[in-house]
Amino acid sequence: MAGDTRSRTEPAATEAELACPIAPVVDIVFSRWTTPILWTLHTHGRQRFVELERRIGTITPKVLTQRLRQLERDGLVVRTYHPEVPPRVEYEISGLGRSLAPLFAHLAEWADTHLGEVERARQAYDDPP
Repeated sequence: MAGDTRSRTEPAATEAELACPIAPVVDIVFSRWTTPILWTLHTHGRQRFVELERRIGTITPKVLTQRLRQLERDGLVVRTYHPEVPPRVEYEISGLGRSLAPLFAHLAEWADTHLGEVERARQAYDDPP
């Protein structure tokens, strides 16, 4: 490792990260169910599992459990266990997760402004003259 200035604990950047430095963020935030979970928790506040499942609609309990665990691991969601009878668990977006709100707001604005153009481009591509 002569000439390597990275510490032993610092991972080497992958080719994808070198080509696009936001790739790790996209992997964390924009996986299939992460965005709807974070959006729902941001919009509706602290919720129990069944409330979150009901609001998202098409997610399975298994996938919701997996995504919530990953989001908790990533620091974007906080899980609170209440030792009652019966036990109660609530999920809420963390401060780190809330810091994504401006990004989501910009994406929502972009969607309002440009999704019509995207749809027209798709139609033109799929149905050439």
